[in-house]
Amino acid sequence: MINTRFSVAIHILTLVATQNDKGVTSDFIAKSVNTNPVVIRRIGSLLKKANLLKGGPGVAGYSIVTEPSEITLLDIYRAVTSEGELFAVHDHPNPNCDVGRNIQATLDISLTRAQQAMENELNKQTLADIIQHLSIQ
Repeated sequence: MINTRFSVAIHILTLVATQNDKGVTSDFIAKSVNTNPVVIRRIGSLLKKANLLKGGPGVAGYSIVTEPSEITLLDIYRAVTSEGELFAVHDHPNPNCDVGRNIQATLDISLTRAQQAMENELNKQTLADIIQHLSIQ
């Protein structure tokens, strides 16, 4: 299931890209997101692993690895979510029921198409689009 990691990751990267001259630390970001700096460091770690962000302990703040126009929302989504995290079908439906026996395979087809459509749309948008829409920088 989609949780707030994706939107917080976009928030982090947008803030770092637009405030890069201010030493954007996890404390600074946490104040903007209105959360605990530990949450920012955890998501920041995922973004660093995906090579979208650099910095952290011992460094005076975070910085973006590449231009915002080169970072798609799909890149960010994939950095902070697990494979197949968008939709989940309930476990162990009743195999003695006609619907229960076939619901998983049926939903897999529909939900896979829906996720692919979402990922295609995210791939069309960049961090630069988000920044431009915010009218800052």
